[in-house]
Amino acid sequence: MAELREVKTSCRICIGTCGVKLTIEDGRVTQVRGDKDHVLSRGYACIKGLGAPDAMNAPERILHPMKRTDDGGWERVSLEQALDEIAERMGRIIEEEGPESAALFKGTQAYLNVSAAPMLESFQRAIGSPSFFTTMTIDQSAKFVGFNRIGMWAAPQHHFHDAEVLMLCGANPLVSLSVQGVIPFNMTKQFQDAKARGMKLIVIDPRRTETAKMADLHLQVRPGEDPALMAGIIREILANGFEDKPFCRDYVSQLDALRASVDSFTLDYTATRAGVPAAQIADAARLFAADNRIGCAYSSTGPNMAARSNLAEHLIQTLNIVCGRFMRAGDKLRNQGVMNPLWLKPPVAEVIPPMREFETGPKSRVRGIGAMFGELMSGTLPEEILTPGKGRIRSLLVTGANPAIAMPDQIKTVEALKALDLLVVVEPFPTATTELAHYVIPPKLLYEREDLLMTPAYEGMFMPVPYQRYCPAMVQPPAASEVVDEWRIYWGLAKRLGKQIIFEDTPLDMETAPTTRDLIALVMRHSPISIDELEALPDGKIFSDFPDAIVQQGDIGEKRFEVMPADVLADMAEMRADDPSLLDAEFPFRLVSRRMRESQNSYGRNFPAVRERFKYNPAFMNPLDMAKLGLAEGDAVEIRSPRAAIAGRVRAEPALREGVVSMAHCWGGLPGTEEPYDLGGSNTARLISLDEDCEAVNHMPRMTAIPIRVTPVDGAAFANNFSEPKEEVLS
Repeated sequence: MAELREVKTSCRICIGTCGVKLTIEDGRVTQVRGDKDHVLSRGYACIKGLGAPDAMNAPERILHPMKRTDDGGWERVSLEQALDEIAERMGRIIEEEGPESAALFKGTQAYLNVSAAPMLESFQRAIGSPSFFTTMTIDQSAKFVGFNRIGMWAAPQHHFHDAEVLMLCGANPLVSLSVQGVIPFNMTKQFQDAKARGMKLIVIDPRRTETAKMADLHLQVRPGEDPALMAGIIREILANGFEDKPFCRDYVSQLDALRASVDSFTLDYTATRAGVPAAQIADAARLFAADNRIGCAYSSTGPNMAARSNLAEHLIQTLNIVCGRFMRAGDKLRNQGVMNPLWLKPPVAEVIPPMREFETGPKSRVRGIGAMFGELMSGTLPEEILTPGKGRIRSLLVTGANPAIAMPDQIKTVEALKALDLLVVVEPFPTATTELAHYVIPPKLLYEREDLLMTPAYEGMFMPVPYQRYCPAMVQPPAASEVVDEWRIYWGLAKRLGKQIIFEDTPLDMETAPTTRDLIALVMRHSPISIDELEALPDGKIFSDFPDAIVQQGDIGEKRFEVMPADVLADMAEMRADDPSLLDAEFPFRLVSRRMRESQNSYGRNFPAVRERFKYNPAFMNPLDMAKLGLAEGDAVEIRSPRAAIAGRVRAEPALREGVVSMAHCWGGLPGTEEPYDLGGSNTARLISLDEDCEAVNHMPRMTAIPIRVTPVDGAAFANNFSEPKEEVLS
């Protein structure tokens, strides 16, 4: 008779971290349901979380370390042998080229592992490599640039639960969940509750998204024109005196330069350029800045992946600054912290001046693009691998990511990954990136490892209250497997390389490995509660009995935001002189990326529940555009950019503005070896060039609002879902 039990825990696939109930039969997770008793998620769980049994029990799951053989095949090796060989090869590369030649790449699936995420960074510091990349700089490095050029406020911004107004630019949190400034738990209920208490919602997006359907005001902007639209909104605010004058007086410099730079973005000009009615622009300015005084504007991948992304982000941050949307001295924080209790060192109401790390810190070898917040920019990685010379990246360790699918300019990225002397991938499933790897090491999955609900950094960013939860391992890994706690890989490599790991400011014993529990205890070293005390609370707890954290008064007048420094002023002038219609004749459409409920980037794409809904990523179009091209639902098309072409099948979506094609990213496979489009979709990253249309500061390419043309094709020739780029583009 089967052993059957039900347990409670939390999902950690994404930042939503929903409370769930697991059904476990004979040691295997067979069902996941939302936990209606969970204090934050209240029974909600998305299809990704509900599909966890498909992942844990997948027949294609990698259960043993694998090594590439000389003939291109695979052989199973022990973990110890894999680490021995990887360390030997990595050590030789570092000795020959320097530590910068050994790069690390952290992906989305690695962020929510409380023991492994800091261990990876500890390993990076131990080997002395500046070559650290993450998926953050694939899609939102503009935020790094914005903070570096404009400055930061040392206390939090206004909280979602206090907001009278919320502006979301290119964000769809009802699907993606992970949007700065929005509470990720049971997102639809969060927005319904906020709307019921009177919060006004402004959404800027070329598509009437699931989130935009709840908006009080939806500005259906032309893709790529977010910076022009934001300039027009800021001009309207300043022209009407809607700004927070005392805050600007005390904390903002270059306000006159800002006024001058946006002066030509009149309502009529901005409306024509951004494709939004002038009355809506005026309404957005009044609703955000005059009618409501609490609440912030936030960006996501829409403006952060389009052309002029740095300028768009700068102006969105400037909007919050001129409207003073920050907590002030005497304000009480809603979340005083569990892991890093903020009452021990309360936040201060003052400006952290611009750091401009990209000018003063480490730089990429080839283009001289500067690092920010400890990361090099992902757009520089392929050239750092392919360009000969001292310090060339020859070794890459990838965890929780699928760069062969996710990185911009897939053509160059795959060429670079193939050129590596050593590619190590920490990954539980076969992916396009593992196809290129020399070693693959499979980690434990979420219900097989000991963990906490959320890392200290995310606790402060996304948690609405001081809640934390200990998540024990609920099941053992599959019998006879050799999956591993991910942190052991990095500790084991450091040991073999003779390096000392400093984990959370603590030197680790490099002869005897710690336990996962030891590491979690170190992560909790500042917390007023111990791991034992937290473990005794199986449902977690909102620690409302902690002392209040009160914002303290800081410097007034000396430290200031720089809202219009010289380089941003030059960006503004360049945008104003630009003619956005230049490419329209040859490439009349704009391709925008979209999120899917069923998967997170490439994660979960091949699970049965997802495949039942989507076998490929459709090319969504406005029905009026389809009619002009003589296209019917499901017709085959070629989608061509100045870089390359991919295949698509059209699907009607009236919610899209005309002239826009919307496709999900992270589909398709490796060029030349992938399945036909109808079985695996197309990779939109092929349409992007890392040699053109990149931002100057962070080498961020245009990954959305991509100029394209759409051409019907004969279905009989549709098996080939990749057209080689033009030779002149490659050169």
